[in-house]
Amino acid sequence: MFINIGDNHTVRSREIILIIDQTATESSSIVEELIKNKRKQSKVIGVEKMAKSIVITNDLIYLSSLSVLTLKKRSSVFSGINKIES
Repeated sequence: MFINIGDNHTVRSREIILIIDQTATESSSIVEELIKNKRKQSKVIGVEKMAKSIVITNDLIYLSSLSVLTLKKRSSVFSGINKIES
């Protein structure tokens, strides 16, 4: 199953490790350092000024313009569809 995380990016749901609010980078030096290191490796996708949430996957970090709540709703809709189809 795939989730559209905004800005024309779609990610496999099983690859998503964590979705956090952008403001977490301000209060967590660990997240800030992770993003900094991934940016050096060219593995950060998205515009930081527009980001409302951070989607961390196995390989990349996406800076999404969608809120954490919106992404949660989208993933819930897809999991509900899968349960109906089963």
